[in-house]
Amino acid sequence: MSGLSVAEVEQLGARGFFVRAGFLGPALATAACADARARLEGGELRRAGVRRGADHRLDEAVRGDSICWLDEHVTGVFHDVWRRFDELRLQLNELAWLGLRRTELQLAHYPPNGAGYQRHRDAFPGDDNRRVTAIVYLNPAWEPTHGGRLTLFVEPPLEVEPSLDTCVVFRSQVIEHEVQPSFADRFAVAAWYSAR
Repeated sequence: MSGLSVAEVEQLGARGFFVRAGFLGPALATAACADARARLEGGELRRAGVRRGADHRLDEAVRGDSICWLDEHVTGVFHDVWRRFDELRLQLNELAWLGLRRTELQLAHYPPNGAGYQRHRDAFPGDDNRRVTAIVYLNPAWEPTHGGRLTLFVEPPLEVEPSLDTCVVFRSQVIEHEVQPSFADRFAVAAWYSAR
């Protein structure tokens, strides 16, 4: 990924988000797409739940994706993906002084049965550790009829097509967002940056 621009940093501060095409680059994005599908077919992804701790539960009415966590020790293609996201964390610290110390990375798949994720924030209530969310999409040849757009509830609301190598960065504690129902296999990698 090329360096953050001043305009992107300013938009993150003023509006709470920015969108960029070409986060991973064509070769890495295409390889990550193939690897994501292989991980799904290999049974590495598990149904995602809502809430944490004792309140954790599965609820398809709220979210219908399957996930797997990827840490800095992941091998292969996703090691390079993890490094790109961690480079973004360092750039955000350098240019926006956010004090981000940790990168969490998750691969998610929404099946083509209308699966989505209802309106929510990525920072948990009473928990100050998630500050910034970054998402890159791994969906070549995505079409409007496939649905699956990410809606950011800003003013005016913004809809982002989950097209291959599109990246959305937003403030986890501020921006509510929603994944609209998906009618094609939809892959995304999300990073959360925290201050502790």
